[in-house]
Amino acid sequence: MIQTEHCHIVRNEEILDGEPIIKGTRTLVRAIVEMWRINVSPAEIPQRLPHLSLSQVFDALSYYLDHQAEINAHIERNRILESLIDPRVR
Repeated sequence: MIQTEHCHIVRNEEILDGEPIIKGTRTLVRAIVEMWRINVSPAEIPQRLPHLSLSQVFDALSYYLDHQAEINAHIERNRILESLIDPRVR
């Protein structure tokens, strides 16, 4: 496990190919960012992901703001193409 400059964010090459995660979980920083981007407030995120604390959520967002290009690249690489989404789900 590799600690980052953010106290709650780590990388582990054995977990999700070393993509930044919340320490002690398998929750990706990009998952927090994507929730925030669809207008889920930081305070609401721990209600939806109760294994996270508010400080972990804010640290993930802080990490994102310091590493936007990296996290945006992870988001883009993992995006599901519209053509693959069943119309009943849209």
